[in-house]
Amino acid sequence: MAKYYVQSGNVRTVISADDAEKAALWVVHRAMQQVIPVYEDEELTPNQKGEAAVIQGIMVLGNSVSISEIGFDRCDSEQRDTFELVIQWHQLMVALARLDSLMQ
Repeated sequence: MAKYYVQSGNVRTVISADDAEKAALWVVHRAMQQVIPVYEDEELTPNQKGEAAVIQGIMVLGNSVSISEIGFDRCDSEQRDTFELVIQWHQLMVALARLDSLMQ
């Protein structure tokens, strides 16, 4: 397995995976496992909400995920759309749930 440097939003992590797509999906999976706090305060701007989430240690993904085998902040890194990765992640979770129900 190769080592991938994956970053998006406030997430910067190194992941061992078979390929870049699997590394990006793993980051999405980790982020989706969190419980995102709901802020009742209407006066907070989206930026302030994001800053509060970072302070609380919440993984916040950006609009894209950057994946590189060389390092972080590379201009030649592979870019994946976060929304497309979330859709793919959701399809995988549905497939796993179906498999699980077949085994019971």
